[in-house]
Amino acid sequence: MLVNFTPMQASDNRRNSGKSQQSHSLQNSMHLRESGPNYLPQNFKSSRHGSQMRKISPQSSNVQYCTLESSSAVATYTYSSPSTASFSSASDSQGSHQDCHSDTASESPISASCVTEDLNDLKGKLKELESVMLGPELDAVDSFDTFELLMELPSGDLRHVLTACARAVSESNFAAAEWLITELRQMVSVSGEPIERLGAYLLEGLVARLSSSGSSIYKALKCKEPASSDLMSYMHILYEVCPYFKFGYMSANGAIAEALKNEDRVHIIDFQIAQGSQWVTLIQALAARPGGPPHVRITGIDDSFNAYARGGGLHIVGQRLSRLAESCKVPFEFHPALMSGCEVEVENLGVRPGEALAVNLAFQLHHIPDESVSTTNHRDRILRLVKSLTPKVVTLVEQESNTNTAAFFPRFMETLDHYTAIFESIDVTLPRDNKERINVEQHCLARDIVNIIACEGIERVERHEVHGKWKSRFKMAGFTPYPLSSLVNATIKSLLENYCDKYRLEEIDGALYLGWMNRALVVSSAWR
Repeated sequence: MLVNFTPMQASDNRRNSGKSQQSHSLQNSMHLRESGPNYLPQNFKSSRHGSQMRKISPQSSNVQYCTLESSSAVATYTYSSPSTASFSSASDSQGSHQDCHSDTASESPISASCVTEDLNDLKGKLKELESVMLGPELDAVDSFDTFELLMELPSGDLRHVLTACARAVSESNFAAAEWLITELRQMVSVSGEPIERLGAYLLEGLVARLSSSGSSIYKALKCKEPASSDLMSYMHILYEVCPYFKFGYMSANGAIAEALKNEDRVHIIDFQIAQGSQWVTLIQALAARPGGPPHVRITGIDDSFNAYARGGGLHIVGQRLSRLAESCKVPFEFHPALMSGCEVEVENLGVRPGEALAVNLAFQLHHIPDESVSTTNHRDRILRLVKSLTPKVVTLVEQESNTNTAAFFPRFMETLDHYTAIFESIDVTLPRDNKERINVEQHCLARDIVNIIACEGIERVERHEVHGKWKSRFKMAGFTPYPLSSLVNATIKSLLENYCDKYRLEEIDGALYLGWMNRALVVSSAWR
């Protein structure tokens, strides 16, 4: 689910220079584009005036941090040509996390600098490389389109080099990709600016994709988790420093409380309960309900991955919530369902007559494969199953990103745009030299990035869709929108007062969009 959180350098200018999307409204961009980034309008105003910027003081540490590539043993990739040097996603990658001013010697066959500043010299080197690789008698213009593009770009522009490399990979231009990867290794840094940090993980994904080891790297990352208590700590830090999860949970809880306000017995089915943190505030709110709290039963669905972060099974969540409910004098039951979301059947949910039902799909549905992965199409099957239960309300919270069916290159660009905004927002709260920030990004965000870039088919589990697509799926399953109330909107606006004023909140057709500057990142909606 993590999905998946510098002083800002106007990310909208850096990512969108010359693009007309900035003049469109967020709603129009959602309908008009399937593979491009989802932009908020330039005149999108903050939901408040003035803000407090929450700071966490840096902690000094001598711990050394590696990029994913340098900490994972995977297969090597070699381009078969007369003179090119192979590159590895394991032993050759130590330079990938050094910044561009490192004194460490580069193994690049062309240049030891981040980007050669003398374009004439660069052109000469490219011609020399072209001659060696392809032979002087061959017309290599088409093969080196990516190089020609790079020479037209400003020296040292990491975003453009990443883009050129992704295009080379998408076109199977192995010579260009190898050269650009060598350059990128000198430009990225897990402790640099947001684009440098994101670039480190995008680079790992590109290398893994070229070496056909995407799934191997993803599985290796799972095996190299930190201690469960540390992982829990990193997840909690991300939860606190950015409002994305709080926004999703609070908006969903508000819709559930509104839909069940007159019910005496309620049953909430959570398709990814994780730590159960979402339900703490709801139980507390139900305890204060006029006339007394209802009887609450929660069915928590979860797979074994979150069990590692919890340090145990779902019974831990049940015990924690039961103690809380007892302290609030709320009658409470917990029903665990240890399984993947796509494995759920009606009999696993323990639905009882006489209970008002709410179903929560927060940061989960994008993990369930659709028709592009399997003819079974569990994504739509689950929605039809939920509809058959006749719930009072269904809450949906998802990242606003199109990485499901998009081809590799537009998917890379979508990931670059989406996570640039996330890394920039983290930069406001966690200093760059803070060791916790590095751990948060590496263990809570990098895995998803690598999966999106390097994996395909069933191995690619991070499959986000824009809200317009989710709307279509819900409507096909028979749902109608359940607009979020003005009270929920006011609560979210109050939440954002604790964060940087670059966060944006907008309501469109009853759904709430949370964005960073001009980029929508998370959307919350309710259905019935």
